[in-house]
Amino acid sequence: MKLNRKGQTLVEYVLIISLITVVAIGLVKIFGGYLQDAVTKMGCNISGKEYVEGEKVGGGYCSGDENKLFE
Repeated sequence: MKLNRKGQTLVEYVLIISLITVVAIGLVKIFGGYLQDAVTKMGCNISGKEYVEGEKVGGGYCSGDENKLFE
């Protein structure tokens, strides 16, 4: 009986971690563009360039950047 409880606990931990992973992936997909814009804005401020807002969320870039990789 003791072995079954250890196995059950392990399965419960795996299920909890799986659920957390699925939720985290969903949140990144939903808010990923906003996070990318926030990081780009900070990078523009640090480098002294002006932030140019993109047509859609996550499409912003720093003025003067010739390579717009994330459009």
